[in-house]
Amino acid sequence: MGNYNSPDFQERRDTAAAAKRALLQKFLAAAEDPKIAQRQAERAAINEARLIRKAEREAARLQRETELAKELATAVKRDAQARLEAEKAATLLAAQNAEREAAIAGEKKAERDARYAARKAAKKVRRRGY
Repeated sequence: MGNYNSPDFQERRDTAAAAKRALLQKFLAAAEDPKIAQRQAERAAINEARLIRKAEREAARLQRETELAKELATAVKRDAQARLEAEKAATLLAAQNAEREAAIAGEKKAERDARYAARKAAKKVRRRGY
């Protein structure tokens, strides 16, 4: 036997259906509320502004990257030019040093040859006596 105060299955089902309908009516009424529509429009405007700012930041970042790439390219060109000029200067200096060393070596050889010739001449004079 069932308890008189406890609802039966049909009553419970009807109560649940009524609660669902009430909840649906509440959401439908909230969807038609102008304040909610206004808040949604404000949120959409805020989101749109956020997207615009993000696009502007991205464009500025790309522009900065482009400028940095140009600056880097010019710096690389300047460095290459400076390195080339330094190599030319080093080559010229090496050539001048080589010429100077060759001239010094030639002078030393001439001095040695002169000393050798003077010794030979002195030796001849000593042997012959005149």
